[in-house]
Amino acid sequence: MATVRTGVRATGAVLAAVLGATLVGCSSTGGKRAEERAAQATEGRAAVNTPRWTFAMVTHSGDGDTFWDIVQNGAQQAAAKDNIKFLYSHHKEGQQQAQLVQAAIDQKVDGLIVSLAKPDAMKDVVTKAVKAGIPVVTVNSGSAESKKFGALSHIGQDETIAGEAVGEELNKRGRKKALCVLHEQGNVGHEQRCDGARKTFDGELKNLYVEGTNMPEVQSSIEAKLQADRDVDAVVTLGAPFADTAVKAKEQAGSKAEIDTFDLNAKVAQSLKDDDLGFAVDQQPYLQGYEAVDLLWLKKYNADVLGGGKPVLTGPEIIHKKDASALERYTKRGTR
Repeated sequence: MATVRTGVRATGAVLAAVLGATLVGCSSTGGKRAEERAAQATEGRAAVNTPRWTFAMVTHSGDGDTFWDIVQNGAQQAAAKDNIKFLYSHHKEGQQQAQLVQAAIDQKVDGLIVSLAKPDAMKDVVTKAVKAGIPVVTVNSGSAESKKFGALSHIGQDETIAGEAVGEELNKRGRKKALCVLHEQGNVGHEQRCDGARKTFDGELKNLYVEGTNMPEVQSSIEAKLQADRDVDAVVTLGAPFADTAVKAKEQAGSKAEIDTFDLNAKVAQSLKDDDLGFAVDQQPYLQGYEAVDLLWLKKYNADVLGGGKPVLTGPEIIHKKDASALERYTKRGTR
């Protein structure tokens, strides 16, 4: 695991202290009250910053994946604000991810953030963390299992609802036959997305399983399907990096199919502007990382819990060409 930057949640206290110093010269009574308020704010700041907690995030994907880069950006910025020591690790295989969670438990971290793409592999270790008194927040995948495993809350989009939104959008766009490209076999969230789309889509939708770690193979698989079936008029990828690959496959196959995708990044925003993509489904990964850290901080500091036992939803939001320009500058800074 690697330690990342930390920070201090003190902006309000600093402003109060400055304001108090300014008002001292205006009136003795007002100045005294301002000084008292500044002292109270400073006292509150000390309470916020003591002790300094350590939170660990363990996910099923990570470095080099633009989606998870954005999740990390959100988590790191919240950790800096909350004066948290933040640790991050990941592994695509469920058993190895569980081992990383166990390592965090052994380090006696103060809070855990985990994704549950492969919940069966994660159940025992997450339950163990909860029994050890470590508050757990789940993110991105596993909303159905989160509460069962004892997590405080789940932050992300409901994958079935997101899939249903895609099916409805395909209907609006007049599509009749679609491919749903699954790039990580065994990921329950991916299956839920495609099943949700199939539920609301009036046309025919078939799953296409590809090896997401091998982009040339992803391209050739999509290309072969488009060449073999000219009736396919839509391809839905489940991650932003795969959208551009699908566009290339479409071009090579000489297909007229529309390419659509889950998730947003700078390349997707540009492709929407250029009409290379029809639409994107944004689940706001920055919020998933940021709010996960904040929820743990609030639990430790003030015994607060959000969600009331239900997932805290960050999506889906359907993004079109008209939305891309406004979001582009945020994608370039790594927060959308």
